[in-house]
Parts: sequence; C-alpha cells; structure tokens
Amino acid sequence: MPAQRVTLITLGVQDLARSMAFYARLGWTPDEQTESVAFYDLGGMKLGLFGLEALAADQGRAGAELGVGAVTLAQNYADRAGVDAAFALAEAAGAELLKRPEAVFWGGYSGYFADPDGHVWELAHNPFWGLDGNGKLTSA
Repeated sequence: MPAQRVTLITLGVQDLARSMAFYARLGWTPDEQTESVAFYDLGGMKLGLFGLEALAADQGRAGAELGVGAVTLAQNYADRAGVDAAFALAEAAGAELLKRPEAVFWGGYSGYFADPDGHVWELAHNPFWGLDGNGKLTSA
C-alpha cells in the first residue's frame, strides 16, 4: 500500500449539530453518523466532524485545547465562475468570509472562508490543474 495517501481528514468541532447544519447548507450529506461523529464521502476518502473534547481524548490528549486554522482545505473549480458560485453559497450558509475570490500571484483565482469552528477552506481555480467531471484532479 502506498505511503503517500490520505483516507480520512477529521475536523474537531465544538457543536456537531451546528457544524452538520452548516455543511448541509453547503450541500453536503453525511454517509455515516453517530451521536458524536459524522462522516462525508469524498470519493475515495472521507471528511469527519468529531467533537473537540472527544477528538482530544481519542488522540490520547484528554483535556488538550486543540487549535484550528493552521491547515487549509481546498476545493478546486474548472473556472472563476465556479469559484464565485461556491463562495456565494458559503456566504449564504453563514461562513466567515476571510478573503473574497481574486486573481492571485501564482496565476490562479481563489478566496477563503472559515466554517463555524474556524476551519479554513480555499475555493480556487488553478489553470495548471485539470479536473474531471466529478471535480477530481486529472493532473498535478
């Protein structure tokens, strides 16, 4: 099995119901959930939402204060219009707007928002990377 892969990204959240409601407003639907965790299928990997205290305990760091914002999750789009539409949806869903989409130094177009727990998402168009019909990268 290759070492260079990710199968699950887990975000620690303060209020699972609030976070699930936010992601639902973005059009996300969990494929598995319990009282303490929700998993979203990302086509070959999953995103999990898990209570902060329970996540710290699961990591063997019970009582630790877990931080947010040092990692950026990203969604790429085929064009600038796709980025703008996704950003408008995030705004309507109640995201904290960090940077509206704009042309960026590396030749693309991107903007940033944060979810209710401060997890940062980038919405981007990278003209150097292709996407298939499911939004998966076709080249890097």
